[in-house]
Amino acid sequence: MLAPTARVTDAKSPPAPRRLLRRVLESDPGQEYLVYVPRGVGERAPLLVTIHGTSRNAEQHARLLSAYCDIHGAMLLAPVFSAEQFPDYQRLGRQGRGRRADLALNAVVAECAAATGASAERFLLFGYSGGAQFAHRYLMAHPHRVEAAVIAGCGWYTFPDPTRRFPFGTRMSRKLPEVHFDAEGFLSVPVTVMIGAEDDERDAARRHDRLDREQGASRIERARNWVAAMQAAAEARQLPSRVAFEEIAGCGHSFRRAVLRGGLGEKVFRALFGAPPLAAAREG
Repeated sequence: MLAPTARVTDAKSPPAPRRLLRRVLESDPGQEYLVYVPRGVGERAPLLVTIHGTSRNAEQHARLLSAYCDIHGAMLLAPVFSAEQFPDYQRLGRQGRGRRADLALNAVVAECAAATGASAERFLLFGYSGGAQFAHRYLMAHPHRVEAAVIAGCGWYTFPDPTRRFPFGTRMSRKLPEVHFDAEGFLSVPVTVMIGAEDDERDAARRHDRLDREQGASRIERARNWVAAMQAAAEARQLPSRVAFEEIAGCGHSFRRAVLRGGLGEKVFRALFGAPPLAAAREG
């Protein structure tokens, strides 16, 4: 079990191994993030970025996923997008709706890489629920930064449709200046979409006539439709599809339950890193 999270204000000091640290960005003390470094990992270790849901459960993400980082030798980074500064972080942070979450993540990744030596030109990305909304939109806007991604429990999606304005499609929006969506770029990033097989509750946040009509009435329908749209977009450009789909048996929308009872952590790391070292040796 991890020790209580320690708060560190000196961003230049390297994190102690196997200790979950809460830091603030040196250039922006209002921006928090958590970092975890397994024992024995060296410089250029892979970096996994995990994105919390709208409950801002970044520490829960870090604590539940840190054991898998030990197994796979990966550093973990969990940015905190506060409700006050980033009310629109799921949609990257459009003008008039708080700060740009994608630019904040770039700054946090750069500082984390400088302090830990992690490989950060391209990183691995995971998001759950509202974090999955951010994660798939980030990879569509910045495909050159993402090695591979898992998006799980996503409420709704940006479809690869250049005729629809963002956030429903990939047509440029004046509310998100300087962001251009390169279809061939984001269609080349390996993505696994995961959804609980029982994540079909019609809560108030999911009831939306336009989304129901265009994307489906439940998270499960919307996930399947987005995967199909990404596969069709790749086929139209004569590209191999890099999108996979996986349902998690016995799970609804709880992140904690999906990890502890549904094996979500193991499934995420297997999708991003392959089989763990000991399992790979046995399978070989």
